[in-house]
Amino acid sequence: MSNGSQSVQNAKSRIIPAALGLVLIGTVAFGWSLAAGRPAAAWRAYLVNFLLFSAIAQGALVFSAMMHTVHAKWSRRLENLAESFAAFFPVSFVLFLGLFFGRAYVFPWMHQDLHGKEVWLNVPFLFSRDGIALLVLYGLGFAYLYYTLWFKVDAGNPATGLQHRLARLWARRRPDPEKYQHRRYLFGVLYLMAFAVVLSLIGFDLVMAAEPHWYSTLFGAYTFIKAIYVGFGALLILAACTHASRGTGFLLSRSEFIDMGKLFFAFCLAWADFFYCQLVVIWYGNIAEETAYVITRTMLAPWNRVAWAVFIVCFVAPFLILLNRRIKTVPWFMTCLCGIVLIGMWLEHYLLLGPALAGHNGSSIAFSAGDVLIFLGFAGLLIAAVTGYLRQFPGMLEAAAGKAEQKGTD
Repeated sequence: MSNGSQSVQNAKSRIIPAALGLVLIGTVAFGWSLAAGRPAAAWRAYLVNFLLFSAIAQGALVFSAMMHTVHAKWSRRLENLAESFAAFFPVSFVLFLGLFFGRAYVFPWMHQDLHGKEVWLNVPFLFSRDGIALLVLYGLGFAYLYYTLWFKVDAGNPATGLQHRLARLWARRRPDPEKYQHRRYLFGVLYLMAFAVVLSLIGFDLVMAAEPHWYSTLFGAYTFIKAIYVGFGALLILAACTHASRGTGFLLSRSEFIDMGKLFFAFCLAWADFFYCQLVVIWYGNIAEETAYVITRTMLAPWNRVAWAVFIVCFVAPFLILLNRRIKTVPWFMTCLCGIVLIGMWLEHYLLLGPALAGHNGSSIAFSAGDVLIFLGFAGLLIAAVTGYLRQFPGMLEAAAGKAEQKGTD
């Protein structure tokens, strides 16, 4: 093993215990909230963080699939990092199943008269369709990843268990590069299509349905655009931190930082555009069932303050800052900016779900230390999953941009 790979492994051996420590803290905080008689707050935090961190992982893999589909050449090193977020998919699916135990708190429509909507909004059907949808999405993501790894794994130096098993499997099969390239492209396209459909369904079922008599035809698109936005933000954080770490062998050029910053900026604008389009149509339509949802979250205290915070943190600040080309090349600054945006999106999930999940006390936010600690626990799960993946494939950090062409033709 090279000195660079050894340094990578040493760094990861320190990160994983710290991440698992965060998971323990979040688990204890969740259990303490349940034991202290605050199950509604505990399950609200669980749902919010499940949606946020699942969207981060799903949206980050979109970067790799998107770049490969359009045959982009500049993004190879970033694609390696984006693919590591797929390691969170199994965790996300298990967390989704965990929502069943808190169904009385995360599905307020269970206690309401749905006026015929119970055909769609019932617990067995919801978990069946969303569970199948996530399995399809994650299955396509792993299929894309499998065919992608063949072009990147160094079979001559299988340093770890998973990498070794894959190298032995491919050595026996002797795959045809053109066939694998075609399948890689196919599953990349299928993942992108499933991503739009499944994220729309999750947005309808787990967020919009919290207030079952409110609806928006744009909400599905808003949900998956938001997932791409936060996924690209998390990818930028990982890339900037890895670039700044010594001994990893991972370095991005100035132009790569600028291009990634432009993409992040573009989806900041796209998210804000969907936010605005959804808001203005409801506002001018002035239908009571629709405007009550918006008025509660944008004009009534205390949620109006949260709405302004989300707007400033997730759009105004990134928009004004990222107009500067040079800012995009400063790793530590981009890490801070993207981290603040992710926190803003965490608040945005509370803004959408909080009034509905608060029941009769819908005007209250009631944030506590438990909300922050549960957030840290979910962050620890994501960090541990991504780090574990990179530990299995240490060469992904050191891979040259053109390494994929050594085994096949793009």
